[in-house]
Amino acid sequence: MQVAVIGLGAMGLAMAGRLAERGEAVRGWDRDAARRRAAEAAGVAVAEDAATGAEVVILSLPDDAAVRAVAATLPAAGMMAGGVVVDTSTVAPETPRALAPGFSATGLAWLDAPVSGGPQGARAGRLTMMVGGEAEALARAMPALEAIAAKVVHVGPSGAGAVAKLANNLLVAAHLLTAAEALRLARRAGVEAGAALAVINGASGRSAATEVNFPRWILTGSFDSGFTAGLMRKDLRLALDLAGRVGGGGTLMEEVGRLWLQDSAVPDGEDFNRVAAELWQAEPGDE
Repeated sequence: MQVAVIGLGAMGLAMAGRLAERGEAVRGWDRDAARRRAAEAAGVAVAEDAATGAEVVILSLPDDAAVRAVAATLPAAGMMAGGVVVDTSTVAPETPRALAPGFSATGLAWLDAPVSGGPQGARAGRLTMMVGGEAEALARAMPALEAIAAKVVHVGPSGAGAVAKLANNLLVAAHLLTAAEALRLARRAGVEAGAALAVINGASGRSAATEVNFPRWILTGSFDSGFTAGLMRKDLRLALDLAGRVGGGGTLMEEVGRLWLQDSAVPDGEDFNRVAAELWQAEPGDE
């Protein structure tokens, strides 16, 4: 299958590399020259016309504006007839809902298909993908998606995948903060994080924050998840904006937003796990 990956940041490069390893005919493109060089060094063919002749074009872009800008170029890019654009970016649901009809009118298809699992999951083919769009289009794209995702969930029509991702990342943000608070409480009461996690992860309080984030990136001090605080803040802004338009928000959601968007001193370019570490390591009087 001829596949193009547009956007060769941490996630895009990991997906392109995985596809190449699995024998797919994959080409990538990124407007950033350093990322193009990194992709070539990783064995991924790079070409500005990567989408030409592609059956599946996978987007991995930072925000709605970038997605819309790339989308504007794709109908004229010479994708294969019946081709499918799979947008793995985290965007507002209005973006795929606005773009999908235009692509359908040209004989192409647009799927909003954000992912969970990070670059490590992409490299191992273990992503979870939440998809909005037509089931028929998803079926056409599945040979490529199965290489990078262990679980592909068709959530519903266009925009449904984006909604599911915002709900997921809202929980990730909240779980990181509550885990940090719980482990800080344990430390102040004389129980270190490793011992507390051994209990929590065998009991009902466990979450990805306690099972993965704290052991892998926070307690080790590695902070190399490949996902930045700025990206998480962007996702939270999208979730808060969605709640403001459809309802469903509340005091707890607003508090999570405040802690991430206003109270944290972690720069946007740093690993997002540093926000939880900042809270966990805070001493009395620091708050």
